[in-house]
Amino acid sequence: MTEKTVGLPDELVLSKIFQIRSEKVMLDRDLAELYGVETRALNQAVKRNLDRFPEKFMFQLTSEEVDEMVSQNVIPSKQILGGAFPRVFTEYGVLMLSNVLKGKSAIKMSIRIIEMFVLLREMVLLHKDISILVEQVEKRLMKQDQKIEVLFTYLNKFMDKVDGPKGQIGFKVGHKEV
Repeated sequence: MTEKTVGLPDELVLSKIFQIRSEKVMLDRDLAELYGVETRALNQAVKRNLDRFPEKFMFQLTSEEVDEMVSQNVIPSKQILGGAFPRVFTEYGVLMLSNVLKGKSAIKMSIRIIEMFVLLREMVLLHKDISILVEQVEKRLMKQDQKIEVLFTYLNKFMDKVDGPKGQIGFKVGHKEV
């Protein structure tokens, strides 16, 4: 990780990233808090620059998505939203916010948040790599299990044979045994 541009713990920033509609996003209120501005001011800046925020950068939550976030305690209650559904910003939207919210601290915070998105992506890729390795080991073990089963089947065939009485061991000279 690069030098921390803003003195916030990684865990704090990471805890504000959620997955919605198969996208990693951050709520407008969380971004406003991180940028040190009011949510209202952040949303006004976005409204003045809507052409910079296509749906790949930002979208508004539906009622069902808000209900889901309230049930997961991400949002304490719907009343906090004041009747408006929050906007969420993807990694691209966070980057664009640094252009809309002027100031060095906004730029530094955007860099920090983007670093967290990159860290999350790297963790997901690492998880995928580990999953692939575990899957390969499982396949090898299954093959070994099959081979061991075949071996036991053959051993059981030999052990299950009922042998009749055995003759004496030794040399026969003529008709006499020695």
